[in-house]
Amino acid sequence: MGMLGGKEWIVILLFVLLLFGGKKIPELMRGLGSGLNEFKKATREDNKPEDTTSEKKEN
Repeated sequence: MGMLGGKEWIVILLFVLLLFGGKKIPELMRGLGSGLNEFKKATREDNKPEDTTSEKKEN
């Protein structure tokens, strides 16, 4: 029960195609991509060091 083989991926893709239809799949992928971009953007903003220049100017 390791990685999925080629036949398993084909069955999964056919199932998704039948479930959502050909027109919905690009919309789903676009939404998934924009969600991933937002997640990456949020993690980059959390890792930025804070700007301490304004604190030095006040002192």
